Amino acid sequence: MMKKGQMIEGVVERVEFPNKGIIRCEEGNCIVKNVLPGQKVTCRIQKVRKGRAEGRLLEIVEKSSLETGEVCPHFGVCGGCTYLSLPYEEQLRMKEEQVKRLLDPVLKRQERAYVYEGIKGSPIPRGYRNKMEFSFGDEVKDGPLALGMHKRGSFYDIVTVSDCQIVDEDYRKILCCTRMYFAERKVSFYHRLHHKGYLRHLVVRKGARTGEILVALITTTQEEHDLTPFKEALLALELEGEIVGILHTKNDSLADVVKSDETLILYGRDYFYEELLGLRFGISQFSFFQTNTLGAEVLYQTAREYIGSLAEGKRAKVVFDLYSGTGTIAQMMAPVAEKVIGVEIVEEAVEAARKNAELNELHNCEFIAGDVLKVLDEIEVRPDFIVLDPPRDGIHPKALKKIIDYGVNRLVYISCKPTSLVRDLEVFLEMGYEVEKVVAVDQFPGTVHVETVCLLSNRKADSHIKLSLDMDEYYNIIEKEQAEKK
Repeated sequence: MMKKGQMIEGVVERVEFPNKGIIRCEEGNCIVKNVLPGQKVTCRIQKVRKGRAEGRLLEIVEKSSLETGEVCPHFGVCGGCTYLSLPYEEQLRMKEEQVKRLLDPVLKRQERAYVYEGIKGSPIPRGYRNKMEFSFGDEVKDGPLALGMHKRGSFYDIVTVSDCQIVDEDYRKILCCTRMYFAERKVSFYHRLHHKGYLRHLVVRKGARTGEILVALITTTQEEHDLTPFKEALLALELEGEIVGILHTKNDSLADVVKSDETLILYGRDYFYEELLGLRFGISQFSFFQTNTLGAEVLYQTAREYIGSLAEGKRAKVVFDLYSGTGTIAQMMAPVAEKVIGVEIVEEAVEAARKNAELNELHNCEFIAGDVLKVLDEIEVRPDFIVLDPPRDGIHPKALKKIIDYGVNRLVYISCKPTSLVRDLEVFLEMGYEVEKVVAVDQFPGTVHVETVCLLSNRKADSHIKLSLDMDEYYNIIEKEQAEKK
């Protein structure tokens, strides 16, 4: 039996979602993060609960034989990527197995076997991101100005990721130019502990299809600087894309998040255009948009294929796109529906969705700002089809019951966190739905994240099925899970 504080050595047998390495040793099994299958590691036990041990990685004694991928020079120090040293084919194989390992125990309870279609990879495994939020700081206390990502396991230390491999060369040039400009002028950065300083974040967004670039510098108001030379330095860069907007966003919040108290346009406009599956989208600094444009096309094309009968020309009267973001799925559904209603809690995203629908001349889309749980009570029409794309924590249990009560014949659930998907699928099965097919989609190569698309059908669409699970009890379980995470 392992004890807290004990040091152990063992080999990583497998990695379960999300980034849980299972180490087998003489004393038993232990969960350790930031490891890869086949690595021999040492770790210190931090927690033992119900016979399950959790430890902190101390050292990688031997690399895995699987680690033959081309690594980034910042790999292992930067906290952004975990699987980068694995060849991309091995990353896909591991994520495919992780998702199926989560699904099988739940879906084996349904009458018909579901079809698992494996995993679809990103069209490009490197340089795929269309958005990056870089932080200002220092890598060591009182060290030179750094601009990049948080060091793995650290809230304060920042690594200058000048050779980051998940973005293209334009991002790297903008990052290096920005860091050098402010370092030469000895401009202060915002200290997250003392809440003093000027420079906070640099946000860079670029259209993979259009090449348009939007740059936003986020600072406090504690100092005043003429940013005209900074703007000119950026515009002088030789880039493959084109900078269409440079913003100065002021943020005095104590929280370490990118937000705006006031935003000034230093150059151009405060948005850029991107294209996705033939649709055009105007995207602002804070607009939600899938961060891998080419991967998003794979994801949404898959969802379109899963919709099935609608794509075969049978026009639905009403389609609900719940958790609709900037309305990408709603607009994709518009040509095969009489009306599409999107619901999203972020008001700016809803406003962007309305503008984008107008931009694409889609006049049968309606977007409502509000919490799905409350808005569903206010919508008078009933849907014929539902598409779900909730945030990472999944669907609120009470909202889930309302969605199921519509009794639609089929629905598509797009999930960015398979553990949340599996939890919600248990309720769907209990209420008479069954899963027809599932496919994983990798939108984030090099990282632990994976998307999942799931097609469900109503086993008893014409009869009401009473839920035997107490929803209040279920909600309390979810709240307890979230509290433990914090």
